[in-house]
Amino acid sequence: MRSRPPMSIAGTLPVLLIVDDAEVICQLCAQALTEYRTLQAANGRAALAVLEREAVDLVLTDVMMPGIDGLELLRRIKEQTPNQVVIVMTGFADREMILQALKAGADDFITKPLNLLQLRNLLRKALERQQLREELIELKRMDRLKGEFLGLVSHKLKTPVTSVSLFLQGLAAGSVDPDDPVCQEVLALAQEELENIQLLIRDLLFYSELILQPLPLRRRKSCPLDLVTDLLKDLLPEVSAHGLELNFTPPESLPQLDLDRKQFDFIVRALLLNAIKFTPSGGSVTLEMNATAEFFSLRVSDSGVGIAPAEIPKIFEKFYQIDPHHSGQVRGFGLGLYYVREFVHTHGGTIQVVSSPGAGTTVTVTLPLSGAE
Repeated sequence: MRSRPPMSIAGTLPVLLIVDDAEVICQLCAQALTEYRTLQAANGRAALAVLEREAVDLVLTDVMMPGIDGLELLRRIKEQTPNQVVIVMTGFADREMILQALKAGADDFITKPLNLLQLRNLLRKALERQQLREELIELKRMDRLKGEFLGLVSHKLKTPVTSVSLFLQGLAAGSVDPDDPVCQEVLALAQEELENIQLLIRDLLFYSELILQPLPLRRRKSCPLDLVTDLLKDLLPEVSAHGLELNFTPPESLPQLDLDRKQFDFIVRALLLNAIKFTPSGGSVTLEMNATAEFFSLRVSDSGVGIAPAEIPKIFEKFYQIDPHHSGQVRGFGLGLYYVREFVHTHGGTIQVVSSPGAGTTVTVTLPLSGAE
C-alpha cells in the first residue's frame, strides 16, 4: 500500500476513504465531511485498489459487503500497514461483530444509522490519535539517532584524545626528551591527532545540526560550474597534502540548474573528500560534468582502494564506514554518503556507484534539468 506523508503538512486536507456497497452512504458522507478529501469504494477489493495508488489518512468501512467484507479488508490493511487508521461501521446491536473488528485492529467503530455529528467527532479524534502516534515514533527515532551519534562521537574522539594525553603526560613527567628524534616523531603524530580532533569537531557540529534540524530546501537558479570551481579552490590544499593529482576539464557550457546551493555543495564536496581519503599518495581523482537535453550529470572517479561489491549497497547507510585496512581508525562519522543520497533524491536525481577492490571507484550523480534555463 502507498505510504503517506505526515498528516500535519499545512494546507492539505486529510484523505478519507469511505467503503460501503450502499452508494448513497458514500455520497452522503462525502457531502457532509467537507473537512476531508474523500475517496469512495463500493467493496473491499475496490478499496484495496484505491489504497495501492492513493495515500490515505483514514479508512471508514462498512462490515457487511459482498466479496471482501469489512473485517477481511481490515485484516489485510493492518497486515500491510499496521498504523493505518481504520474505523468500521456496523449494525446497532451487532456486538459480536464489533468485538471481532476491535480484535482485528480496528481503531474505533460507529453504529448505523450514522449520526454525522458523532461520526465527525470520531474521525477527528482518530486523526488526532494517529498524529500523536506519529509524533511519538519520530521522538523515539530522534532519541535513537541521538544515542547512536553520541556513541560514535565518543568512540571517534577517544583514540586521538588518548594519544595526545599520553604524550603530554610524558612531557609533564620529564620522561620525554623534546630533542630526541623519537620524541619528534611522536610530537608529529600528536599534532596529526589534534588536527583529526579539529576535523571531527567540525563534522560533529555540522552533522548535529543536520540531524536535529534538517536543512530546508531552498532552490534557486545556479550555475553548477561556478559552484564547483569555487569548491575546488577550497579542496586544493587537501589534494596536495595527500600527494594526489586532481583532473578537471571545465565543460564549455552548462545550463543553469534549479539547485539548493548548500546541498549541491555538500554532494560534490563529500564525494571528492571520499575519493581523496581512499586514494593513496601518487594516485588521481577526476571530476567530470556534462548535460544532455534532459539531465545534468556529475562524475567523481578515483584510482583508490575500491569497494568490495558486497559493501556497495551498505555505503549509503547511516554511520556505515568503509575500512579497507581493517584499522578501525577511519576518520569521520559515516554520514557523508548517507546525506549525499538524501540530497540527490531531494533534487529528484539518482546516484550510481561502480567499483571493485584495487580498481578505484566511480560515483555518478544525475539530476533532472526540469526548471533549468
